[in-house]
Amino acid sequence: MRSVLEVSENGTEAEAAQVSAPIVDISGARFTWPGAKGFTLTIDAFSLQQRERLLLIGPSGSGKSTFLSLLAGINVPAEGTISILGTDIAGLSSAARDHFRAEHMGIIFQMFNLLPYGSVIDNVVLPLSFASGRRRRIERMGAPEVEARRLLQSLGLGREDYEGTAAASLSVGQQQRVACARALIGRPELIIADEPTSSLDRDTQLAFLDLLFAEVQHEGGTLIMVSHDQSLASRFDRAIRLDEIARTSRNGGTP
Repeated sequence: MRSVLEVSENGTEAEAAQVSAPIVDISGARFTWPGAKGFTLTIDAFSLQQRERLLLIGPSGSGKSTFLSLLAGINVPAEGTISILGTDIAGLSSAARDHFRAEHMGIIFQMFNLLPYGSVIDNVVLPLSFASGRRRRIERMGAPEVEARRLLQSLGLGREDYEGTAAASLSVGQQQRVACARALIGRPELIIADEPTSSLDRDTQLAFLDLLFAEVQHEGGTLIMVSHDQSLASRFDRAIRLDEIARTSRNGGTP
């Protein structure tokens, strides 16, 4: 990330402040899942700097998925603010949040969520159907399908793996790479990864992270990945535990 001084020498102070501001800033956010087995997640304060690679660590059931759903605007807090790129997404309508997410976030789901009978290329370019800004960024350089192939190759897939191939016919590791390319296409500012390495062996995990980091850096993006695996922490710019930034209480009392 460029410093305020570097930007100020070539632009305005307003531009400098924008570059140095966190890409994510959460304050006093509280969300409750209803029911006897529900719980409340409270995020007192959390920020993520532009181009940072952050690992968020927590065991199963600790609230990591709820945190991601709030970050992505899938759910909204009853209180507090969730500011992304200077926009409080908690104050947007459902349709506006969907559009904001499509334009500015790439999500790598734990189960990948590919269209099984769609081609690999169709799966990668799918987000561009819902994000005109991301599509325009690609089309300035060429056809979206060309960028899809570049991403797939940079993530370790050969032409024989993706040309004319349905996503369902790929191995787990190959599907993971397709899901990653889909999240990255169109250069969204924020990449959210939900335990994408949980089904991989150690060597494959590390190889995948190297490829992911290289491509995120190439695209100028910011990455937050959640995992229960603390051994991955040294690979990231910063690693924090969920309980360092959030409090969880079960409905009917604190566990």
